[in-house]
Amino acid sequence: MNIVSIASEVVSLPFDMGGPYQRFAGALWDRLDILLVRVETEDGLVGWGEAFGHAAIPSTRAALDTIVAPLVIGQDAGDITGLTRRVLHATHLLGRNGAYVYAWSGVEIALWDLLGKRCNQPVHRLLGAAPCAQLPAYASLLNYSDDTLVARNTAAAVQQGYRHVKLHEVTHSSVRAAQAAAGDEVAIMLDTNCAWDVPTAVRMADTLRGEGMYWLEEPVWPPEDTLGLARVRQRGIPIAAGENVAGPHGFRLLLEAGALDIAQPSVTKIGGIGEAMRVAALCQTHGVETVPHSPYFGPGFVATLHIAAALPNKPLIEVLWLDMEANPFDPWVRARNGHVAVPQGPGLGCDPDPAVLARYRVGNPHITRERHA
Repeated sequence: MNIVSIASEVVSLPFDMGGPYQRFAGALWDRLDILLVRVETEDGLVGWGEAFGHAAIPSTRAALDTIVAPLVIGQDAGDITGLTRRVLHATHLLGRNGAYVYAWSGVEIALWDLLGKRCNQPVHRLLGAAPCAQLPAYASLLNYSDDTLVARNTAAAVQQGYRHVKLHEVTHSSVRAAQAAAGDEVAIMLDTNCAWDVPTAVRMADTLRGEGMYWLEEPVWPPEDTLGLARVRQRGIPIAAGENVAGPHGFRLLLEAGALDIAQPSVTKIGGIGEAMRVAALCQTHGVETVPHSPYFGPGFVATLHIAAALPNKPLIEVLWLDMEANPFDPWVRARNGHVAVPQGPGLGCDPDPAVLARYRVGNPHITRERHA
């Protein structure tokens, strides 16, 4: 069936993060904004996707509405691999890792949702997985820059059943505060969001090496410094990275440099479900575990559940530690007792609640339709 319309819309959700709101990309981050992508085929079937995201939504949405959607309208919705090649090639001069790839990611996720609905199978089954009901999760705390808040939120996450907690901090003291609050049976990860140059990252890795950390995530600036990241890995702490990597070939550079223990493809940034699965297959040949990056709140998160369910290691799912006032994809975007449920319905297995969409929608949807002569 051919694609007849692609719509973009934004929902903005109030949330509580367990501390004062922080600034993100120059703006106060006090609401969760989701860029939804709605794809409809000529027989009226609808699929949903999510394109990255956060402060980048205006640029991603512009790329989707003006370039990516017109490239896809009128095309066969089932030709996901072919469309991925054609769209990414058509936009490669505009950036191999940015708004156009993010926009395509949202469309691609929606196409998998459509394919599953048409086949009456959940996406993880289309990807070759056995039935999978739930997956282990980890609490991904936001940045507090306050060890007291780190400890308080770590303890609260453990109380809710999490046995893995990730910090977004840059100090040794924050790690120790989390460990003291968590106890011996809870693993702590540290994500620095590319905070350090290589010499600083090496020194910090040496300082942290005796703390028994589960992984150290993106310690090096810039993130494409694969050889520098490999130097940090040599200090003995497992290294996780990949949310900022451009496609499977970007991951190949990390793997060939010996820079990774945990690969983190991000489905709303890398080109969608198919590209994430290609990364996972590549990493498996190098003996590197794939643990997808997923600080999302809509179809991007749900797509990550299906990807993880299709992987042999059934990796941990990243769940941002915050309390949403509401979400159109409840209950699938929330964890319970340290686990997340995998939808079993066709496609992604969950369409958004129209009442919640209407309540939290910002502005009007932009719809690109097929033009008839």
